[in-house]
Amino acid sequence: MRRIKPFLLIATAYCLLLIEGCNSSKTSNKPITKTQLPERFLVVLGIAQDAGYPQAGCQKECCQAYWRGLEKKEMVVCLGLVDSKTQQNWMFETTPDFKYQLQSLESGFAATPDSLPAGIFITHAHTGHYTGLMQLGREAMNASNMPVWVMPRLDSFLRNNGPWRQLVSLHNIKLSLLKADSTIRLNESLSVTPIVVPHRDEFSETVGFSIESNKKKVLFIPDINKWEKWDRNIITEISKVDLALLDGTFYKNGELSGRDMSEIPHPFVEESMKRFDSLPAKERSKIVFIHFNHTNPLLKKTSGEKDKAKAAGFGVAEEGMIIEL
Repeated sequence: MRRIKPFLLIATAYCLLLIEGCNSSKTSNKPITKTQLPERFLVVLGIAQDAGYPQAGCQKECCQAYWRGLEKKEMVVCLGLVDSKTQQNWMFETTPDFKYQLQSLESGFAATPDSLPAGIFITHAHTGHYTGLMQLGREAMNASNMPVWVMPRLDSFLRNNGPWRQLVSLHNIKLSLLKADSTIRLNESLSVTPIVVPHRDEFSETVGFSIESNKKKVLFIPDINKWEKWDRNIITEISKVDLALLDGTFYKNGELSGRDMSEIPHPFVEESMKRFDSLPAKERSKIVFIHFNHTNPLLKKTSGEKDKAKAAGFGVAEEGMIIEL
């Protein structure tokens, strides 16, 4: 695997997103430096589904385009949260790409170089969202009491199953319990609230996160079953926030040939766009799709589907996207 250099060192463009949406007139295509970054912000460190892009064993055109040099590697969905004033940063998810994403956060975005996260928040126990914890173990970083915020079932899973329990017993990580709808205050300006969502909960419950500053609020739901399966109204939840990073795993039904997609009941992007089509333009511009499967055309540099989503007023997440808080 090719080493991914810190994003600021190799990027030719950033999306500086000031909450009005990805298609905002304030989106910049010029490189920016640390001194130009907002005081508090989220940075998108990965946009792909758990298996990343390209996906192992995929011989389809979608992944062959990468091997032929037509598309770039995309890392698994992950956010960094940075407070330059307090010189703190946090991560949301520990993915298989954790070491690259940590390097990008530390070197490219954190207020001070080599600044380890003040904590990590994990949504659930599917491989793309927590297996990067292994990098904190003694075979790798040998971290000391890295705070890891998890829901009760995930806490139990990590404490009672190897190799994760070794991280706990050797004090590489320090597990801290989250409670649904109970806010964790990170500092005077930032807080995080877990929100339970329906998903395939084999090993843990699943949550999204409301990430809030004194000025702005962002909803992060990378994984969920169909919107109608939720006991909340997604349109109501969007109205409460300034930006919503939402599950865009599959663009449409039938995307996985030879597989029953009812077994993986994410809301298709086509379904979501139809559901949100009647919203005012201002509300639609809050919605940014993320967590793309390797088959999803929104993952490509350019595609008709990506153009269609943007033309309808929706955003499509990209690595390096900055969201001011």
